[in-house]
Amino acid sequence: MRTLMRSGIPQCLRIIRSPCRFFRGRSRLLTSQIVSHYDSINQRQKELPEYFNFARDVLDEWTRLEKDGMRPANPAFWWVNDEGEEVKWSFEELGFLSRKAANILSETCGLRRGDKVMAVLPRVPEWWIMSVACIRAGIIFVPGTSQLTAKDILYRLQASKAQCIITSETLAPAVESVMPDCKFLKSKLIVAERSRSGWMNLKELLVVASADHECVKTKSQDPMMIYFTSGTSGSPKMVVHSHCSYGIGFATTGRHWMKLTPSDILWNTSDTGWVKAAWTSIFTPWICGSCVFVHNMPQFKPAIVAETLSRYPITVFCSAPTAYRMLVQHDMSSYKFPSLQHCISGGEPLNPEVMAKWTIQTGLDIHEGYGQTETVTICSTKRGMETKPGSFGKPVPPYDVQIIDVHGAVLPAGEEGSIGIRVQPTRPLGLFSEYLDDPEKTAACVRGDFYLTGDRGIMDKEGYIWFVGRDDDIINSSGYRIGPFEVESALIEHPAVAESAVVSSPDPLRGEVVKAFIVLVPAYASHDPEKLTLELQQHVKKATAPYKYPRKVEFVQELPKTASGKIQRKVLRNREWETA
Repeated sequence: MRTLMRSGIPQCLRIIRSPCRFFRGRSRLLTSQIVSHYDSINQRQKELPEYFNFARDVLDEWTRLEKDGMRPANPAFWWVNDEGEEVKWSFEELGFLSRKAANILSETCGLRRGDKVMAVLPRVPEWWIMSVACIRAGIIFVPGTSQLTAKDILYRLQASKAQCIITSETLAPAVESVMPDCKFLKSKLIVAERSRSGWMNLKELLVVASADHECVKTKSQDPMMIYFTSGTSGSPKMVVHSHCSYGIGFATTGRHWMKLTPSDILWNTSDTGWVKAAWTSIFTPWICGSCVFVHNMPQFKPAIVAETLSRYPITVFCSAPTAYRMLVQHDMSSYKFPSLQHCISGGEPLNPEVMAKWTIQTGLDIHEGYGQTETVTICSTKRGMETKPGSFGKPVPPYDVQIIDVHGAVLPAGEEGSIGIRVQPTRPLGLFSEYLDDPEKTAACVRGDFYLTGDRGIMDKEGYIWFVGRDDDIINSSGYRIGPFEVESALIEHPAVAESAVVSSPDPLRGEVVKAFIVLVPAYASHDPEKLTLELQQHVKKATAPYKYPRKVEFVQELPKTASGKIQRKVLRNREWETA
């Protein structure tokens, strides 16, 4: 057993250097009164409390149940790395550490309720400590991915006016380079094994900080977190979520989509800067009393993912479509996953071909969920529900998701329109409060009785939602409206295609045509590009309607992506039209 002296973190952050020990048998599954209670509030069956704090009302309640022996002997948090080190916390230990951190923020950093803390950290345990600490202290948590550049960090600091930043030794120089333009920044915390001039060392502070902290009494609608949008359709916007929107809104996700129990161990591979980390690495599992599993994994490597799923008793696995594409190319059929029961995906649409390959290789289906930075899960394919590859599934109660026209009227099944969430006469929990400092943008996302997601889709007769594309991604060629996702899904079925992005390109005859930017798998890199282009065009004609095939094809080494890994079609589309 490794103790606190190695890492400078209190003793209850246990670092273990030993082979994984599988849980022997599964404890009796508990029907959680906690998740049922908050799901009922989300469904408007019970009144929203005036005051709510996730740390006090959910995490501390699980601590009480843990002490009373009413929860299985399952960690609340389990972190591993490639060196064989492990960190395991109970809910009690998580509470102890987060109280220490809350005191650091308020007493050492001088932060007050309503101040903002920006956290730019990789998958290290301190990210989870600080996220809960901010909730306890009533401080607004502003996560950012560790892939941010100095320019990105400056933009986010200036936009949010964060009074404190927490980052790693790797990114500290980038922060220091923008400090002259961030006079409002009061304090800087670093997660590192050694001290750095001008920074307070979080590991060292956690050793000496007091754990005597009383949770701030926050109102349900007080701001809790700010996430920056991925920037696929313009500059990243600041999305404000309240204590109830995530802390209560995800009760429905845990109960109906993931069906988590206190015996489950959920591994979500998302970067800490992505909203999916809040979804699936904090609120959904912990409101259900489940264990959050984390592999620090600086880079996504399919072999490490497969080995981790084989070695550890992970029951629920969540990853992005891009990651699943990489995994099926690695071929998972040679691995055994003895504990894995449920696979989920979100963040962007999952191609049917990838879903089919995953099922063949693992024997498990992938259950998609649909939502945005501005929402919780609003559509999903639940466990036990028929999976329709290419579909998001059905709306998740209490969210009334419809396909609407330009006037806000609901369209019949089979017709394409904007995907909207009904917000009148009652605005459901789980939706964001506002785009901070942008009332015009906040108002513009409402059409009639509906909040506009900015996506276009179709609802079939059984109520399943099918994604077509972003509003500004739709291609209008000779009067035909073509969604890029369908063409991209057809392309990825071809063995030569690793990734693709489809956008509009100017054409003197048709106005605009479909153009595909394609990243080839290594085995096809030396093929004749003209012959391969014709082959791919014929393939798309057969897989979809003939008019949807890409009349232009360009082979590229990589596609432009946001910091969260989403393809930026807008960058490619702008490049096409600017050079026309």
